[in-house]
Amino acid sequence: MASVTQAAERAALNKLIDYLDNNPEKHIPQIMDLVNKAVPDSVFPTQRAVIGSAIKEHSNWYELIMRAFRLNPAMRSRLLKTLIVDANLLAWPVQQKSREREQCNIPWAILLDPTSACNLHCTGCWAAEYGHKLNLTYEDICSIIDQGRELGTHIYIYTGGEPMVRKADLIKICEKYPDCVFLCFTNATLIDEAFCDEMIRVANFVPAISAEGTEATTDERRGKGTYAKIMHAMELLRERQLPFGISCCWTSANADAVATEEYMDWMIEQGALFCWFFYFMPVGKGATADLMPTAEQREHMYRFIREMRHKKPLFTLDFQNDGEFVGGCIAGGRRYLHINAAGDVEPCVFIHYSNANIHDVSLLDALKSPLFIKYYEGQPFNENLLRPCPMLENPDELGRMVAESGAHGTDLVEPETPEELREKTVAVAEEWKPVAERLWRDEDDEMFKKRHDPYQGLDSVEEHKFERLGRDVEAERAATFTE
Repeated sequence: MASVTQAAERAALNKLIDYLDNNPEKHIPQIMDLVNKAVPDSVFPTQRAVIGSAIKEHSNWYELIMRAFRLNPAMRSRLLKTLIVDANLLAWPVQQKSREREQCNIPWAILLDPTSACNLHCTGCWAAEYGHKLNLTYEDICSIIDQGRELGTHIYIYTGGEPMVRKADLIKICEKYPDCVFLCFTNATLIDEAFCDEMIRVANFVPAISAEGTEATTDERRGKGTYAKIMHAMELLRERQLPFGISCCWTSANADAVATEEYMDWMIEQGALFCWFFYFMPVGKGATADLMPTAEQREHMYRFIREMRHKKPLFTLDFQNDGEFVGGCIAGGRRYLHINAAGDVEPCVFIHYSNANIHDVSLLDALKSPLFIKYYEGQPFNENLLRPCPMLENPDELGRMVAESGAHGTDLVEPETPEELREKTVAVAEEWKPVAERLWRDEDDEMFKKRHDPYQGLDSVEEHKFERLGRDVEAERAATFTE
């Protein structure tokens, strides 16, 4: 009966997308009222409020929505239906039921490496530490997706290696799972006209192109000539009105180049709809801590991205400073997990330790493995949500969880112990701590009032979790303003 109900909900919501797609500017003022009538209040209430406000005020976020409706009409409606309806509005309630039933984290998205092979060798790349001869088979990937869909997960994000080395398989998977959206972090050098045509045909594949500021900063990290290939790939995508975004790993070396309004404008001009800003993590024995941004650079990025969110029609995610919007660390399956090309199920793309391999256990068993349960019980790792990570801002936490869970290193080239990794992050954590505390307690910050809510960025299922674990998160949060 539930599947019949969901099918009816899906049909109704898809009709709303068709209605909006028919004349976005005319129909968008009514769309949120219609969505609010069709979708329970508990499903993404904050996000729906933000979208409703953007529409009412005709802000830069409204312009971003309009940009989405300028995508290629041959695939636009199908992508929006899959992304909005299948992967979020219908998927979230299923995920919540799975979380409550299983009493463990259930991911909103699963990151996986189709291959460890790559045609580049970028400075400081964590993926390069795995080696270049590993692959998840087509059957492996389909099994992961089948299991994920049972739990309610309909978003899959390819990392690597360079996933596009397997682009024929990636398209086959898009065809097989039209109710899922596939994002792909890629260096873009393998995107060509034929692949763009395939993107139009399947309508559920979105590249996130790695680019770090200027031609000089990009080529310095990724190799001479890479920037020109990226520009060509974006031109192909832009000409065909296809969706894509930018993945920017920012470091101490390129911070000044990427934290500029010119860089934001450049991304928009190229046609990007979103940008993921990733703080450089010194993962792997070959990675140097010298590239980690300073506390001063991080504070500048914190302020810069939030300023740009009020000005630019570009969706931005700051993968270190946005912890307060999502209740802290989202790894360990809380909102996502990572499966490497050897099948090791890891809490995070930057945490190369595991108790479980997808070839040996089910996805659900991996989510209940000792290391993942440590994440489940420990999140949030710090009630100052500007210090979310158990590796970067709370460096003692990772070593404790690995030791207590008996997890092993998954770096197949040269394993790095948590203690060795801690040596590279502890000084940065200490440098950031007083800055994070000052920002957290800033009464002039637009987020200040919300920071007093211990359930900011959390959901009702997590509230039940705290009750079971006997955690007084209200006291924990209050302490961040008094200690």
